[in-house]
Amino acid sequence: MSDAIRAVILGIIEGVTEFLPVSSTGHLLLAERFFHLGEGAFWDSFTVLIQLGAILAIVGLYFRKLWDVVIGFFTGDTYSRRFVIGVLVAFLPAVVVGLVAGKYIKSLLFNPWVVCFTLIVGGAILLWIDRLDLKPREHDATRFPLLMYLYIGIAQCVAMIPGVSRSGASIVAAMLLGADKRAAAEFSFFLAIPTMIGAFAYDFYKNRAEMTTDHMGIVAIGFVVSFITAIIVVKTFLEYVTRHGFAVFAWWRVIVGTLGLIALALGR
Repeated sequence: MSDAIRAVILGIIEGVTEFLPVSSTGHLLLAERFFHLGEGAFWDSFTVLIQLGAILAIVGLYFRKLWDVVIGFFTGDTYSRRFVIGVLVAFLPAVVVGLVAGKYIKSLLFNPWVVCFTLIVGGAILLWIDRLDLKPREHDATRFPLLMYLYIGIAQCVAMIPGVSRSGASIVAAMLLGADKRAAAEFSFFLAIPTMIGAFAYDFYKNRAEMTTDHMGIVAIGFVVSFITAIIVVKTFLEYVTRHGFAVFAWWRVIVGTLGLIALALGR
């Protein structure tokens, strides 16, 4: 398989799974293990770098709202300033945990067995949250209380375990704290912006010396594919979960995790 085709496939996986509560990292790890996609140091960096394409999709889709927040922040709008502070507050726990335990987590937990188990457990949690009779009181992701932002950020740290899902952890926490499904999903998108940009910048700086012209071309392919795919997925996802909830994503996690465990047990 050529590197260009591999980049397209991984870009599609990234774009589809980054904002769905199914774990992009988990799916990329399983794609590497069972289909031999993305093996090697460069491809490890590739899967981080193309996340920026998915993030730019969010910026494009929410450009007007984000632009209003930026203008409001510099013109003294209270809600805009509180939202920016809230996103930073939610982002900081992941920074601290990543710096303190990132290497430990990656060395011990980044394996397909962990991914499969966490996919199944996460699916069960999504089914549980979907069946709760919650009474949402927060309907705008830009106007959550500051403590709510902090608690969501703490919950997001659990997603450093591969297979948990960053968006899934954020959405579940937000809903338990009083957000409706749409607002919970939208805040998971907004929180992804600093989280993924930080991961992109760190990985690019760390591996900048190894990036050849050919490597940058392959990254560009994955970047564009993940960008286009993410735009389609995010627009569809918001409308779907608002009407139907998370059951389909929960069962997808359970099925993929179960099939993965069976394959691993058979030595595949």
